Amino acid sequence: MPDTIRTRSSQDAELPRGVTDPLLWRAAYDVAAAHHGDADGRCVSLLCDGEPTPCPALTAARRAMRLAGDADRRTGENADQVRAQRRRAA
Repeated sequence: MPDTIRTRSSQDAELPRGVTDPLLWRAAYDVAAAHHGDADGRCVSLLCDGEPTPCPALTAARRAMRLAGDADRRTGENADQVRAQRRRAA
């Protein structure tokens, strides 16, 4: 076996303030990093086969990154929406 160590994009990324679920945030970050758009606005991931961005995987990754944050520190309607999304996701 080769002596190479694979690193993920999220290992170098600094967690945003308020993240309460680092594992979810880092997993979503890695998915988002793999599903970015090219110059033509198409997803570069082979799994998406050139789908327009944002592809479903990128959309889900962005949602997961939001859900990994701390809704209790947010105020107003946005906090209620995030809490409802967390309940539906659970």
